[in-house]
Amino acid sequence: MDLNLHLVRYLVAVVDEGHFGRAAEKLYISAPALSQQVRKLEHTLGVELIDRSAHPVRPTTAGRRFLAEARHALAAADRAVAAVEAHRRELAATLRLGFITASAGPRIRHLIDELRREVLDVSVQRVELAWPQQASAVRDGVVDAALVRPPIADTTGLRLDVVHHEPRIVALPLTHRLATREVVELADLDGETHVTGDEADPGWVRWWACDPRPSGVPVCYGPSVRTMDELLETVAAGQAIAITGGFVANGYRHPEVTFVPITDAEPCPISLCTRAADTSPLVTALRTAARSLHAGGSCGTT
Repeated sequence: MDLNLHLVRYLVAVVDEGHFGRAAEKLYISAPALSQQVRKLEHTLGVELIDRSAHPVRPTTAGRRFLAEARHALAAADRAVAAVEAHRRELAATLRLGFITASAGPRIRHLIDELRREVLDVSVQRVELAWPQQASAVRDGVVDAALVRPPIADTTGLRLDVVHHEPRIVALPLTHRLATREVVELADLDGETHVTGDEADPGWVRWWACDPRPSGVPVCYGPSVRTMDELLETVAAGQAIAITGGFVANGYRHPEVTFVPITDAEPCPISLCTRAADTSPLVTALRTAARSLHAGGSCGTT
């Protein structure tokens, strides 16, 4: 037997008011319609629940036994609805999603689109982070999550969920001896001066420069850069080359710089970084979105 809780609420209103007319006013329906709905419930249960001859009206013996349990059912149903509403309100909060220079592009849009499949009314605030702050901003609560690139020097208290693997490329001046090549290997870059970053973690600089090289040839470092625009200007001037991620070729253009894929460089994992202890519904939904993108390989092109 399927019990219609809507009809049960009608019955409770009649019993609590002791009068069909007053209960009908409270429920914003007519008294005859209310009486018909209570009759429908009685027909479903096969017993009379209301003594209509009494003034005020009162439940029958069967009605009292039914109401004792039915009120608990209504309270449980109200708690269930309230729990869902609380969950919805939590998910409707604003999510602060960090990104480092040039990584917002299609990657972050795909992640947000996937998140909105689960949380329709989520509000996402995009926060651009400096390269050295991509993980610390998450740990310190500046942002709720961030799309990060390796290496992360300190992962204490953090959780990383891989979203996508991206090939690496080398930025070269148009006049460079390798500029017309379709692809290069790391050995082709041995002896070339590579940009560095005085404000960046040394491990970060070495990872992007593919240092140490498979050949064992030491990497020579040149000018320090802080931004992608500085990097491109340095490369264009012929002062250094720069190994970077494939996203740069799509997100940046310079008339005197070309980008060439590197066949044997370790791909760059792009990961969603969150606080490991964060179990909030919105961050949990974001992690699910990241796993879905990684499994489906639907993060767009590099």
